[in-house]
Amino acid sequence: MVKAIQVGLGHWGSSWTKEVIPKVPNIEMVGYVDSNPEATQRVQTELGIAESLCFLSLEDAVNASSAQLAICTLRTEAHYPVVKRCLELGLSVIVEKPFASTIAQAKELVTLAKENGRVLMVSQNYRHQPAPIAAAELIGAQKFGPVNLVSIDFRRHAPSQGYRYWDMPDPLLADMSIHHFDLMRMVLNDNPKRVSCRTWNPPASPFGHHPIGVATLEFEKGTIVSYSGSWMSSGPVTPWAGEWTMDCSEGEIIWSSRDHFMGKAGPDKLSLRERDGEAVSFPLEAVEFPDRTGTLAAIAKVIETGSIPARFSSGEDNLHSLALVQAAILSASRNGEWVEIEELLQ
Repeated sequence: MVKAIQVGLGHWGSSWTKEVIPKVPNIEMVGYVDSNPEATQRVQTELGIAESLCFLSLEDAVNASSAQLAICTLRTEAHYPVVKRCLELGLSVIVEKPFASTIAQAKELVTLAKENGRVLMVSQNYRHQPAPIAAAELIGAQKFGPVNLVSIDFRRHAPSQGYRYWDMPDPLLADMSIHHFDLMRMVLNDNPKRVSCRTWNPPASPFGHHPIGVATLEFEKGTIVSYSGSWMSSGPVTPWAGEWTMDCSEGEIIWSSRDHFMGKAGPDKLSLRERDGEAVSFPLEAVEFPDRTGTLAAIAKVIETGSIPARFSSGEDNLHSLALVQAAILSASRNGEWVEIEELLQ
C-alpha cells in the first residue's frame, strides 16, 4: 500500500476525492490538506473523512503521517510552489496538468525530484484509455508501415456545456490542446520538433481570448500532424480526445477516445483501413484503471516496485508536452511563425 495525502480540496480536488482515489486499491489515504477550513469541513461532512485526517497545512499533514505520496489537485498557479514543497518534504508527487506555469519552473521540479530520489508524475489521464494505447501499439508494430500524416479534429460548443473559463488566456491551447498534444507524443512515440499555429475569436463569441485554432506540427522522425480545435464549433461534437486519422504507407488507423459528457458515455473506437479497402472495426482491450484512476494507479505501482511502465508521464517526459503547448501559444502570437521546440526547452 502507498500512503498518500491529497493537497487541494476545491471543485476539481473534490472530484478526485470522490471519484478517483477510492477506486485505486493500493492507495491508503492518511491526510487531506487545504488552507480553506470550509474545504476540509466539506470532506468530513460529505464523505465521512475523520477530522484527524484533515489539515490546513502541508507540513502538519506530513508530520502527522508517514505519507509517501502527495496527490496535488490544486489550481494551476499553485502547482509549482506546492509541488516544490512536497518534494522538499520527501514526498513523491502526482499533479494535474500543466504541472508548472513556465518551463524553468518545470525543469526545477524535475531536477528536485531527481535529487531527492522521488517520483514526479503529471496526470495526463487521456493516456489511460483503450484507443490511444492500441493506436500506440499498432504504430509501434508498424501495422501499416511508416506514418505519413496524422489529422486530428476536436469540436465542442462551449456555451451549451456550462463552460466556466470565458476569461482564461488561451482556452483552447492551454486548457484543452495539452491533452491532444500529449497524446500525439505518446501514440507516435516521438517528440515534436517545431510548430506553426494560428488562433482566433469569432464574432459574437463569449470568450475573452481565442477559442479556435489550427496547427501544423513536425515531429523529430519527420511525421507531420495537422490539428484543428474549436470551443465554438457548430459541427458534430467529437469525443474529448478528438477524432484521429493516422495515414500510413499501407493504410489508415482511425480512432476516437473519451466519448462522454454529462452522464452520457460511449466506448473508445478504433478501426483499420487497408489502402483501397474498407474500414474494419478493431477490438479494444479494456483498461483495468482508466483515465485518472490510471494515472494514480501508475504512480502507486512505480513507488511500490521501482519499475517504470510504458507510456508513464513523468515530469521529465512531460516537459516536451508543456513545451509544445507554449510553443503553439508563442507561434499564434507571432501570426503562425514556425517555433522550434528547442527554443522553449532552452
